[in-house]
Amino acid sequence: MSTPLSGPESATRTPGREPAGSPPPRPRASRSRDDAPITVAGLAGKVLLLGLTAGIAVWAAFPLIAAEMWTGLALLAASTVGLFYLYLTRRHVPAKYLVPGTLFLIAFQVFPVLYTASTAFTNFGDGHRGSKDDAVVAIQTSSVTQVPGSAEYALSIATKGDPATGPLVFLVTDPGTGAVSVGDTAGLRQLDAADVTVATGGKVTAADGYTVLTFGQASARSKEITDLVVPTAGGAVRSSGLSRAYEGKAVRAYEAGCDCVRDTETGRTWTADEEAGAFVAADGERLAQGWKVNVGLNNFTRVLTDENISGPFLGTLVWNFAFAIGSTGGTFLLGTLIALVLHSPRMRGTNFYRVLLVLPYAMPSFAMLLAWRDMFNADFGLINSLFGLDVDWFGQEWTARFAVILVQLWLGYPYMFLVATGALQAIPRELTEATSVDGASPWQSFRAVTLPLLLVALSPLLISSFAFNFNNFNAIYLTTEGAPFAADNPANGATDLLITYTYRLAFGGQGAQFGFAAAISLFIFAIVAVVSAISFRRTRKQEEVYG
Repeated sequence: MSTPLSGPESATRTPGREPAGSPPPRPRASRSRDDAPITVAGLAGKVLLLGLTAGIAVWAAFPLIAAEMWTGLALLAASTVGLFYLYLTRRHVPAKYLVPGTLFLIAFQVFPVLYTASTAFTNFGDGHRGSKDDAVVAIQTSSVTQVPGSAEYALSIATKGDPATGPLVFLVTDPGTGAVSVGDTAGLRQLDAADVTVATGGKVTAADGYTVLTFGQASARSKEITDLVVPTAGGAVRSSGLSRAYEGKAVRAYEAGCDCVRDTETGRTWTADEEAGAFVAADGERLAQGWKVNVGLNNFTRVLTDENISGPFLGTLVWNFAFAIGSTGGTFLLGTLIALVLHSPRMRGTNFYRVLLVLPYAMPSFAMLLAWRDMFNADFGLINSLFGLDVDWFGQEWTARFAVILVQLWLGYPYMFLVATGALQAIPRELTEATSVDGASPWQSFRAVTLPLLLVALSPLLISSFAFNFNNFNAIYLTTEGAPFAADNPANGATDLLITYTYRLAFGGQGAQFGFAAAISLFIFAIVAVVSAISFRRTRKQEEVYG
């Protein structure tokens, strides 16, 4: 009888010849990719990214705490903890790859859309950006005037950064104490005497952290200097020229008892209207400074019920569809036709022609749009001069519309030419050769084989091109600016798209109305979404037939 092997002799055991009664061999554990040793570079990268995440979280936490947005702070903390747990453990490997993309999708796609939608239900815009308290402060400080006995200061104008574009501040010297203070819209703050240089007469010539403007630099920004008001406990500091400032008194003051603003000189009163977010007088006059409130569906109903807006809206919508379909369809037909010509095996020098044909696509579109606008000029434009015409292209409705579609055709066909060329090269020649053998003419072969396969490949691009042209702001604004305009409606032009019409309504002469613009943007989004959904559904059916 043989004895079981033990000790060193067991190393010579032949696989598959284990003694009877011995336990089955344990399978060798395979080391997963996640169990692989972490390199120094990988560890450093992980530390750097997690440190950056922690820094961003801390940076974002302070504004949330200041605004007492505890729900947002809780979400921020939970997200940060979740990210640290995910990337400091060896579990949930698929999530490590999915989470970054999901976060970017939320940050750059979902959040802007939700923010736009939420803005559409408010009166957010010029004069309605902050809270009611901010509006009261703005009303009081803007009404400050110099009165007998107002304190006067030596004034120097300075900026934080670039003298031409940096935010302005006042450097004022108290004539009694000689103390120097810096003032902006947040108020006055006294500076350390060691950080400033004061000339005879009290004028500040240098200050640490600030750039004192010369007389010429200050003169170039005189309007901003005049508009700057520095609030103080007793009123506000305003400039009197470029070298003197005074602390005046507010003529208009807020009274909590009546929830109104009263003018102490005239006695006129503006009462708070919480639904409109503004102070309104008995005769309907509103103060320019208001506050942000929720207005519900008012912005949407305004589009449908205001005759000055809803009247031109339908006509603009019809032209918008015509422009988008004409631009997309025209560029597709021309680009595909040229691609078919150059795809022919009998064509020579195709690379040279292709380089020439993509030149419009390689040029900056905004520069080309401005060049085309000059070429269509009625007085000295190249088109009238070249063809001996006397046409006021942008002065008549249909010539202006024809001009902008022609410009879009020139700018857009190279793109369609490129994608059609790639799609044609992907179609096997055996298919077209088979139709020729069956006796089909070139046109029959194109209609039965080439065109359906082209449409299957290019339909998503055509849909995206339609959506782009539907909101092609530059094409209109840089060529016609929406012109020509009717005499009775200077807000809506014959070539206006919904996007340019919205821009003129929301950011025209009455200041920016972001809430109203967001409401119309949702209308445009709904239209494009419906058209795209229907088109994609038809595309899927076509793919099922020719796929």
